Amino acid sequence: MAGGKLTPRQKMINLMYLVFIAMLAMNMSKEVLSAFGLMNEKFDAANASATQTNEQMMLALDTKAAEAKGEFAIAAGTAHKVEAATKKFYDFVGTLKAEVLTGVEAEGGKLPYESMDKADNLDHSWFTGDGYTKRGNEVIAAIEAYKADLNAALGGEKKYAAILKEITGKFDVAPVANKEGVKIKYLDYHFKGFPAIASLAKLTAWQNDAKKAESDVISAALGKAAVQAASYSNYQAIVALDKNVYFQGEPVTGKVVLGRYDENTKPTSFQGPGKLVNGQAIISTTAGAVGEQNLSGQFTFVEEGKTIPLKFQGKYVVVPRPNSANISADKMNVVYRGLPNPLTISFAGIGDNNVSASAPGLSPAGGKGKYNLNPGSGTEVTVVATGKMNDGKTVSDKKVFRIKGIPAPQAAIGGKEGSQKGSKSRLEVSQITAVLPDFLYDLKFQVTQFVLKVPGQASIVVNGDRVNAQCKAALARAKAGDQVTISDVKTKIIGDGAGIQTKTAAPAIFEIQ
Repeated sequence: MAGGKLTPRQKMINLMYLVFIAMLAMNMSKEVLSAFGLMNEKFDAANASATQTNEQMMLALDTKAAEAKGEFAIAAGTAHKVEAATKKFYDFVGTLKAEVLTGVEAEGGKLPYESMDKADNLDHSWFTGDGYTKRGNEVIAAIEAYKADLNAALGGEKKYAAILKEITGKFDVAPVANKEGVKIKYLDYHFKGFPAIASLAKLTAWQNDAKKAESDVISAALGKAAVQAASYSNYQAIVALDKNVYFQGEPVTGKVVLGRYDENTKPTSFQGPGKLVNGQAIISTTAGAVGEQNLSGQFTFVEEGKTIPLKFQGKYVVVPRPNSANISADKMNVVYRGLPNPLTISFAGIGDNNVSASAPGLSPAGGKGKYNLNPGSGTEVTVVATGKMNDGKTVSDKKVFRIKGIPAPQAAIGGKEGSQKGSKSRLEVSQITAVLPDFLYDLKFQVTQFVLKVPGQASIVVNGDRVNAQCKAALARAKAGDQVTISDVKTKIIGDGAGIQTKTAAPAIFEIQ
């Protein structure tokens, strides 16, 4: 273009064209590097959100395992193995990311994406000639160990087969064919000669893949355990007598029900001391000699064309005098600090007007045998019950309850907690609230402060429960796909429980569309 018999002016114009084309190529390169940086940011944000979500789901699974045991306990054990394997691999990949960033200095709290175009760090650390260095082999070994750990935890369960297949495929370290069909070593193909920012984004994606697999396993574990618990083969037949202790010669009345009894749960037959009425066995017998007596029988169900027998066995004690108290929480197995926990306290065979109870924070609730327990400090509280019999003698019993604090609520945007998607305008008018899903008490929280974070912009502290003008200005600069985080949500309780110091609510994510 600059050859031939050209005038000096034409030569100058042609030279300017060459410079312009070179500048376009440089700008394109910077845009690509910036795109990798933005992709890395998105993966980092997703990883942070996944970590919090996985912790909450694991807590829910552990709670179920502690309460219901059985299949939930088995599922929780599997999930914890995967959690440990994920953390080990996630942390190792973190050391690889640190290698990539060796010598890179952040500018204003953000990495200089456009200048991260060199491949020296990983090229020198991982590769030697056509092979791997010691560090390169360590990377391959860590990937293989991670897959082996997941296979050991999940390999025997069909429920997790799809998850295991997905992670095995994503971390297949076999040589990869390039566009010419030549097989290239796995790390060479994905990292050798790549700009530092591209390698960093790839490693963050590895962490994201591991977190996703962990989330899938916990979700599957919860679902699998719930299905197992709902099966007739896992129901527990329960003997529910009207009283636990009977006087000699007194009629024994009660019923035998299933742990998940409802109107649709009806056995096809029943064998035992009674008869079927609306899906439950009504017991009718007479207390015999003083001492322990047995009740036994069998329900029969038909499930998917198969007959499933459910045996039951219960015991009751015939005594001349009541000798134990019946103290039970109306709503929960534990009591919560700062709340009026309802209790029903009674003695078998003794009228409620002859029963008294005492404990720190215990007060009558109006009805016979009804109390409210508002515990203070400590981890346990003991309730003592005393009953006065007809002959003037007294009997007493006690029960220890665990004291727990109110758990941290979950932040919600427009009434919906967790992650969601929507327009900027929707977020601008949405109220930031906090809820306690599946909590036994209907507590009302008022949000007093929160932090709004738009990717690539400074965090904004907001007093109140709605975005302010500063937030709207930040949202105006947000792009589609940006994940806005509502975190550090501070609350106070309104109504019952007012004055109790609340924990910081778990964050919520809003993806701009």
